[in-house]
Amino acid sequence: MPRVISSSLASLVLLAILALLPPPLRGDDASAAALKEGAPDLKSAGPLAFGPPGILFVADTLGAAVFAFDTGDRGPASGTKELKVEAVDEKVAALLGTSAREIAINDLAVNPASGKAYLSVSRGQGPNAAPVIVAVSDAGELKALALDKVKFAKAALPDAPAADGAKAGGRRGNQRLESITDLAFVEGQLLVAGLSNEEFASTLRAIPYPFKDVAKGTSVEIYHGAHGKLETHSPVRTFVPFNVGGEPHLFAAYTCTPLVTFPISRLTPGAHLKGKTVAELGNRNRPLDMIVYKKDGKDYLLIANSSRGVMKVSTDNVEKTESITEHVKDGATKGLPYDTIQEWKGIDQLDRLDEKRALVVRRSDGGSLHLETLALP
Repeated sequence: MPRVISSSLASLVLLAILALLPPPLRGDDASAAALKEGAPDLKSAGPLAFGPPGILFVADTLGAAVFAFDTGDRGPASGTKELKVEAVDEKVAALLGTSAREIAINDLAVNPASGKAYLSVSRGQGPNAAPVIVAVSDAGELKALALDKVKFAKAALPDAPAADGAKAGGRRGNQRLESITDLAFVEGQLLVAGLSNEEFASTLRAIPYPFKDVAKGTSVEIYHGAHGKLETHSPVRTFVPFNVGGEPHLFAAYTCTPLVTFPISRLTPGAHLKGKTVAELGNRNRPLDMIVYKKDGKDYLLIANSSRGVMKVSTDNVEKTESITEHVKDGATKGLPYDTIQEWKGIDQLDRLDEKRALVVRRSDGGSLHLETLALP
């Protein structure tokens, strides 16, 4: 006859087995465990974003891939110290043994776990420039991350444009350089904007993290008010996640300068999605970077631009804003209202430092770049 084990004895046996098993990984530990130590084949360092604590995502536009690096920087945040690094481009160049003319600072990201700044840098000119990630301490000390032996993971884009400019669009140049234009991490997904090799090239994609297989992106279409037409080729230049009517969306800014919302839930592989154009912010302008913040109980976008300064855009009742579907002529603006922050001049990059402050890369009249803390307007 089969032996019958009492429920109490079975429970004791189960507890004994569980005691021998390794403890389950917490979310942060699982993220780090997904990374393997080695030397990544990083070809370029462009847009940056932080995800799980200490995990820095780096866009490799030349390689058409995103890397996740374990910086080991998990905080805690240092507090209220103001950071200011004068001539940060010259200091980065000195760190790398070259001149400021031979480097480019491509992006800035603040680690929310520690408040420390990270810069993506190109050392040299053209396609042979070396990618570098520079960390900036609370005291303003610079250190290049060692990328010859680091824990990392890689997500290669399956539908990126060809790397040959002549094959990738003729007069449009090397579209591989716009395979990734911005990144953000939201609820276990890395959101990526850029161009694909599809007919409707402008693409948004949601890549689950830890990385596994990367599917094709979602092609996106917008109505461009300043141009007076639908567009499917121009890439999103910069974007931020934002709740619209209680549903997670992206606020996406394009060159010349439509502001468009997309529901994140509809970013599915191979789908086609039309965004809602909620503002036209003026032509002959390229948005450079964007953050979202709250002040006096209201939410705002802060957008740095190439020729129209820094805009503080009100998001009140954005879900009720009518979509722009007609030509906005002669450089006029329409849709969500905004103010130009006159004191914020020369801003190339920005990221939110905390609820009241931002960290910016600012260009002086003489051309030097400074890294500094500013109070949110």
